[in-house]
Amino acid sequence: MTVIRTAPYEVRPASPVLGAEIVGVNLADGVDDATAEALRAAFWAHKVLVFRGQNLSPDTHVRAVQIFDEPFDHPSWLLRHADNRLVYTFELEKAGAASAWHVGGTWRTPPFHLESLTYQVVPDIGGRTLWADLQAAYDGLSEPFRQLLESVSAVYNAYPGDGTYKRPPVTETVEHPVVRTHRHTGRKGLFLSSSALRLTGAISAAEGAALMPFLLAHASSPNYTVSFGWQPGDFVVWDNLATWHYAVNDYDGPRVYRKVIGG
Repeated sequence: MTVIRTAPYEVRPASPVLGAEIVGVNLADGVDDATAEALRAAFWAHKVLVFRGQNLSPDTHVRAVQIFDEPFDHPSWLLRHADNRLVYTFELEKAGAASAWHVGGTWRTPPFHLESLTYQVVPDIGGRTLWADLQAAYDGLSEPFRQLLESVSAVYNAYPGDGTYKRPPVTETVEHPVVRTHRHTGRKGLFLSSSALRLTGAISAAEGAALMPFLLAHASSPNYTVSFGWQPGDFVVWDNLATWHYAVNDYDGPRVYRKVIGG
């Protein structure tokens, strides 16, 4: 695969569909305006960007996210870092609820624009993360089917969560169209999470129940996915409106990371 060189760093695509590693950028030192603009262009093109060995502090993690979007202050997050309220900490022995294909922030309108992680402790074996390109998945559907989906929405729990993966019974819901036009590129894509309660719109309840498993399986096809493994200090940022992700639950021992949300 061709390596795209944008001085003074490299954008190394990880697959023909999505994902790239950025080599030669030290985010802790900050970037100039021209580099920031180029990184944003790479982000919209590749949807998942990985920066190895950054070792970001909570504050520099927030500044790295600001290259791409404004950080989001979650209304009820319990796991805030003591040094920066926009940083949320996770210490896991297993991936837990993250070991399913999902999109962040489906409880709100709009959902999060992006999510990012910095890794502090990773397992010796396993613990990779997968992303799937929901725009490529949309392109892989027939035109009549794409037209049908334009009139379909998915219903989600409107509870914002607190970082513990504990959710009370559903009392309020929010709907999102299952076809979304990207705010920067104008490209259409599926928008669906495994947490969807049901489909609604110009289909019956029975049709929605039959359609849901097909869409979930189609969007997670290996044809549309990329995966990355981790070392301490790695930083990853992804487009939450164009991809969904899956933390593989195939490891033992601790997994510690920090999260900053954008949008």
